[in-house]
Amino acid sequence: MNDAAGKLVIRLTVGVLMLFHGVGKLLDPGKLDFIGSKLAGAGLPEIITWGAYVGEIIAPVMIIIGVLTRLGAGLIVINMLFAVGLVHMGDIFALTDFGGWRLELQGFYLFGALAIMLLGSGRYAVKPD
Repeated sequence: MNDAAGKLVIRLTVGVLMLFHGVGKLLDPGKLDFIGSKLAGAGLPEIITWGAYVGEIIAPVMIIIGVLTRLGAGLIVINMLFAVGLVHMGDIFALTDFGGWRLELQGFYLFGALAIMLLGSGRYAVKPD
């Protein structure tokens, strides 16, 4: 009971909070231009920009409802690796003015999704794995 409830809590936390980022991009599609410019600057095709919607809308919904949960979590891990690699590399070893890690939010999404990928959905899912 407790581990199933714990898996549900982490799924809902990571999924719902990441979904807010995706909805933000839906409401302001101009944010994709920034992502596209970062990808182009790294020599990657701008079509990959649409992966932000996959990693921030589709994958979180998969995790929230518990369908192909490990795959959804893996997509978020990939999304976050791109985000850190393209935008936040200069902050990997940086601290905030309050002593926290500058990438704590990105780290939360990356490692939270990694934990979900390793743990699976748990019992409280549409399609438990």
